[in-house]
Amino acid sequence: MAEGADRSRWNHTASVIATLVNVNRDPKKSPVQAWRFHPYEAGEKGKQGVPLTAGNIGLLKKVFIERRSDT
Repeated sequence: MAEGADRSRWNHTASVIATLVNVNRDPKKSPVQAWRFHPYEAGEKGKQGVPLTAGNIGLLKKVFIERRSDT
């Protein structure tokens, strides 16, 4: 049951991240799918997702939060 709740939370988080990436990417490129940011789904599809590390979280903060406050 705990894994189900965890998957549900990751479904939401992966969708939000994918939306942020797609909004800020070149419109000529194909959209990024949410499963690429979902640790459970990426493993099940046999493809590598984006690993979550302190560096990745820092990069997201730098790009999406600090950049926004500069404008």
